[in-house]
Amino acid sequence: MKAILTGTYTAEALKGLMGGSDRKAAVEAVLSQVGGTLESIMFTRGSIDVVVIAEFPDSTSLVGTALALRASGAFSNAEYLEVVDLPSVVEAAKKAAGAYTPAG
Repeated sequence: MKAILTGTYTAEALKGLMGGSDRKAAVEAVLSQVGGTLESIMFTRGSIDVVVIAEFPDSTSLVGTALALRASGAFSNAEYLEVVDLPSVVEAAKKAAGAYTPAG
């Protein structure tokens, strides 16, 4: 499953970046531990410092990785987004809508 992870570094983590920390290698190492692979890593200007696009074997691996990143203390904000197949989601929504009866 594909996911997008975003993060805003803490001041301490930014100091580490300035010291020459190889973040791509660090991300690849984390992903390899859960069976994931890195598609791309981008550093951005604005409220988000880093955007990672990665492939995970399952949602447990994604959520576990996000939990570890948040617990590391390196981010003041860290989010993850699961990429979905919109046509499949719409099809499921149509099935659910057809079966749902509102209260009242």
